[in-house]
Amino acid sequence: MSQTGTGEQNTDVLEGIKEALEKTAHSEEQQVELIREQNELARQRTQATSDLLQYSSTTARYTEDQTAMARERTALTRAQTGLSTRSTELAHIRTDLSRERSSLAEQRTELALYRTEQARERTRLATTRTRLAVHRNTLATERTLLSQRRTDLAQERNALAEERTLRAAARTRLSLQRTHLARGRTYLALVRTGLAVLIFGLTLFRYFGISWWTVFDGAMVLLGLGLAGWGAKGYFRADRQDKHYIALLASDAGLKDVT
Repeated sequence: MSQTGTGEQNTDVLEGIKEALEKTAHSEEQQVELIREQNELARQRTQATSDLLQYSSTTARYTEDQTAMARERTALTRAQTGLSTRSTELAHIRTDLSRERSSLAEQRTELALYRTEQARERTRLATTRTRLAVHRNTLATERTLLSQRRTDLAQERNALAEERTLRAAARTRLSLQRTHLARGRTYLALVRTGLAVLIFGLTLFRYFGISWWTVFDGAMVLLGLGLAGWGAKGYFRADRQDKHYIALLASDAGLKDVT
């Protein structure tokens, strides 16, 4: 019976060892499976890191392209602003030249009036001389006829002088009309400058967004609107004055053969 009990004990020990070995093998299989899963996760993490680096490189290239395009747009806006400023300066120069032409036309008108007075005075002197010649000598008929001819020529000169005066007045009105037209072009240049400043401010606001630059962008937009409004108001006023001068010139006697 002691041998039987010893055999049963050995059998129990062997079964315990077998179970322990099976548990150990199962644990090792689980450990190997865990190592495989860790390797797979490491490979996936490496692949994700590579994709992230590639995406970051693409994003950096896109950012550089956008920066270059913004610089080009800024350079174009500056060039447009310079052209608008130059156009405004040229309009001011044309306005000054028109004023000088108007002053010269007024001087010509005064000279024409002076010549007209001189011609009238010569006519009166010629008439007086003719009467004196008739009373002095009845035999000087030919001289009287010549004096009469001279009187007729003086009257023709008077008529021509009056016509010249009318033409000078018409030229003066045309000069004033040119002045108002030049002023209208100046106001149109102000409108273009205001629109350029407005577009520049909107471009800066669109580029920088809402930031500390928003105050400067808003000031640029308000300045552009003010310049455009001022230029439009001045242009409409100059246009009304131009229409008024057109109505006056339509009834001007100095331009009756032209109209």
